[in-house]
Amino acid sequence: MSKKVNKITEEELKSVKEQQTKLNTLLQEIGVLESQKHAALHELASVNEDINVYKKSLEDKYGSVQINLQDGSFEEIENVNN
Repeated sequence: MSKKVNKITEEELKSVKEQQTKLNTLLQEIGVLESQKHAALHELASVNEDINVYKKSLEDKYGSVQINLQDGSFEEIENVNN
């Protein structure tokens, strides 16, 4: 006795395959973007570390100052201790 095989239409199968391909492509693209995000976050942490080291060297040289990024002038920051 043969068992009846149930199938969807060729058009439906084509549509399902196209959707699955789109899904797989998007998941792969998300993986690439997440990898790029991870690398960018590491680079950001490195830049922040460099900034902090340089700020410390400037503070050692000039004291606690507020620097004008337009022209390089600076004003001392006064500590207000209550």
